[in-house]
Amino acid sequence: MFDFGRVAAVGDEDLLFGLRALGIKVFSLRDPAEAGQLLAILERQKIALCLVHQDWLEVMSEEKKTAIQKPGPVLVGFADYRTVAEAIERLVREMAVKATGSDVLLKRKGKDESA
Repeated sequence: MFDFGRVAAVGDEDLLFGLRALGIKVFSLRDPAEAGQLLAILERQKIALCLVHQDWLEVMSEEKKTAIQKPGPVLVGFADYRTVAEAIERLVREMAVKATGSDVLLKRKGKDESA
């Protein structure tokens, strides 16, 4: 059986909730300064694989360069469904504006419709 104890993930806490349930160590960073310290924490905990959300992967670019020269942890980036949904929404909105001249017909759920 695979040992999830040597796997970690970095990203938004709500996004990684399911991974935490599997026993994967989850790190939710608040600012870029924490990202710099994270690699040292991962090395101390002997993490072999760290999944890093694409937003934090850009912030951790310097740390990633130093991690490549070490045997572990391996940092792997991932994207989530929100990025794809936002890209599709922008595309549909642009098509609606080109077709009708307005995006009034496209409203996001939960937004105040009186605005």
